[in-house]
Amino acid sequence: MKRATTDVVVPSVSPPEHVSKTEQGEPVTFLEALSEGLFEEMTSDERVFLVGEDIGAYGGAFKVTRGFLDFFGASRVIDAPIAEGGFTGAAAGAAHMGLRPVVEMQFMDFISPAYDVITNYIATSLYRGSGPMPLVIRGPVGGGNRAGPFHSQNVEMAFFHTPGLKIVYPSNPYDAKGLMKAAIRDDNPVIFEEHKGLYRAPFLREVLPREDYVVPLGKARIARDGRDVTVVTYGLMVHKSAEAASELERDDGLSLEIIDLRTLLPLDDETIIESVKKTGRLLVVHEDTRTGGIAGEIAMRVSESAFEWLDAPMLRVTAIDSPVPYAGTLEDYFLPQPKDIVTAARYLASY
Repeated sequence: MKRATTDVVVPSVSPPEHVSKTEQGEPVTFLEALSEGLFEEMTSDERVFLVGEDIGAYGGAFKVTRGFLDFFGASRVIDAPIAEGGFTGAAAGAAHMGLRPVVEMQFMDFISPAYDVITNYIATSLYRGSGPMPLVIRGPVGGGNRAGPFHSQNVEMAFFHTPGLKIVYPSNPYDAKGLMKAAIRDDNPVIFEEHKGLYRAPFLREVLPREDYVVPLGKARIARDGRDVTVVTYGLMVHKSAEAASELERDDGLSLEIIDLRTLLPLDDETIIESVKKTGRLLVVHEDTRTGGIAGEIAMRVSESAFEWLDAPMLRVTAIDSPVPYAGTLEDYFLPQPKDIVTAARYLASY
């Protein structure tokens, strides 16, 4: 096992308990899978280090990096001030010098101060001839926690149209770990979104492979086979779509095919198009707001490549165009719900 190579002495301590469950054959949560992915990459590659707000002594806002400071030392788990643009820029410099930084945004809502350095410097590095930019920017996203507009946003579309970036948004522990490892090993900058509603969801616990594995970036998966309607989605909405699909199969005899994108940029056009050719109907579901959401881009690509296979209009189920409300009843109305997916799928199936 490699340790830090700087002059900081790393204590001889055992790994944090929550990163050892797979080794012991125990099921892990989504959050624990992320922790395992980070920990394994740090132990196998001493160039990997972490930087972000409260990730060291506090262990991160959601405890993803709990115990990492004691194990790896302060040279590889760096507590940063509240200056997202500053420490993201510093991480970019480290990446230029051959390191592989992982930046944590305490909440992805706070990524906006780093927008300039991400879009104008980090994303353009390879194009400008400045070399690879192996940097991951990760953090929690999503609503449903009654946290209001400053701690509940989805940020993917703020960066989706920026060439040079990759965007990842997993829905389950297996993918969370495999995609994290793939992102860290990638020589391009990756924005890694983690839905808070999945972190400790008890229904998501699963036993992961003990052997090393990665989930390739840019490859979607068929989360549920179906024949009547293609549902393209990601993150927490994969599970809300599955709930709707079960209801429709039970009550209507309808069969929904659910595609979990896993990676939003690059998009896996091939998997989407092949499914639409089979079902003839497309429904895109995402938690991000409606206008400018990824549904519009997916619909255009399907229109360009599979229009003649469509038997109905393409529809989308999304959050409404509003800041995320504080009040629970309003937030539930704001967010896409299984009943909304059921209504849209029924309309498409009857068209």
